Amino acid sequence: MFIYLFTDYGSSDLYVGQIKSVLHQHAPDAQVIDLLHEVPAYNIKAGAHLLAALAHQLPPDSVTVAVVDPGVGGVRAPVMMRADGRWFVGPDNGLMSVVAARAGNAQIFPITWTPKKLSASFHGRDLFAPVAGRIAGGGLCAEQLQKKPRLDVEFGADDLPEVIYIDHYGNGFTGLRANGVSRDALIVVDNRRIGHARVFSEVPAGEVFWYENSLGLVEIAANSASAAGKLGLQTGQPLSLAA
Repeated sequence: MFIYLFTDYGSSDLYVGQIKSVLHQHAPDAQVIDLLHEVPAYNIKAGAHLLAALAHQLPPDSVTVAVVDPGVGGVRAPVMMRADGRWFVGPDNGLMSVVAARAGNAQIFPITWTPKKLSASFHGRDLFAPVAGRIAGGGLCAEQLQKKPRLDVEFGADDLPEVIYIDHYGNGFTGLRANGVSRDALIVVDNRRIGHARVFSEVPAGEVFWYENSLGLVEIAANSASAAGKLGLQTGQPLSLAA
């Protein structure tokens, strides 16, 4: 069994290690894989579209702990979701909703269990990790759980015309799926019109272009340079398409 971690905790802080420790207690035989810990902080909508782009690559019956949770300790509900055979555990704040909307089949289950000790600010460790561990260890299955008709917060299946992630190369991932964008289209960011290329080597060094990245998303990049540096890209920055 594989357990994936998808969070905005950051890779260098102490939070991820604590979650892994709890997962080991509940599912010692599971393989825990860091999917991403640099989801844009607090940005639930960007996280939802990144998670949806990654989800189809995850194996059946895997469990993903998905946490971008600025409302932790507040009124948002904790949920489990089984979408196309894959489990997701996290807050019902929209983070899992794009996965749900694009899935052929999605079932939602409220988390009704409360641990003996639940900190107000770290539900990833105290609530979501134990639940994910119990699923991975066979202690919970869909047939045992009460269903919820839908998620409380839903962003829908539509693409997001924004920059949703900037990697360490300075490439800007967008929330647009490339299979719906003509290769003749221009991506417009702050009045800068950007044309398509298939790969980096098709443009001169330093030139900005867009291409279909390995997740199937439109990505704004530059050959051997930082597109973010050249264009001033930021997460959440809007973009548009032009002929």
